[in-house]
Amino acid sequence: MNQKNQKLQLLVIAALLCAIGIIIPIISPIKITLDPMSFTLASHVAVMIAMFVSPPVAIAVEFGTTVGFLLAGFPPVVWLRALVQIFFVVLGAYWLQKKPGTLNSFAGMSIFVLVTGLVHGVAEALVSTWFYFGGSIDQSKGFFNTIVLLVGVGTLAHHIVDFAISYIIWRPVSHVIRIPTSVHFKKNA
Repeated sequence: MNQKNQKLQLLVIAALLCAIGIIIPIISPIKITLDPMSFTLASHVAVMIAMFVSPPVAIAVEFGTTVGFLLAGFPPVVWLRALVQIFFVVLGAYWLQKKPGTLNSFAGMSIFVLVTGLVHGVAEALVSTWFYFGGSIDQSKGFFNTIVLLVGVGTLAHHIVDFAISYIIWRPVSHVIRIPTSVHFKKNA
């Protein structure tokens, strides 16, 4: 595939993943909102699959999915949490670009998911802290329960579930897709 066709293919993949990332928060039947946290099943799948493709695609899809939370009418704390996901997305995408075999072993995958999940949880907790001390978030349950446990640990758990979904989707696709920059799993792994 020549470079022009490859760029077009990456653009189409990014656009499709953005569309998926925008529509999931709008139509997902599985949404749990526990102020200030919202759990929308599979809401991270588009950006996680984009991380498997390439860093530029991951960055584009991350910003596109943030638009999805805006369009779905979520409050500012929710879509700003979506926006700061850029930190784990950039880290994960460049990590996979530099070490594409990371996800071919359970140990490598576990470390990858834990590190990116921790970055994800900390970034969202920091955004929520701003709203917590700004008085926009109910403080009756305390900082530790609301920000550390609900947002921080809750985000890590949500990250792990959505990564598992992303892996299940991408693994068979990786065997047929023709993008040299993307993560390809071993067929017997």
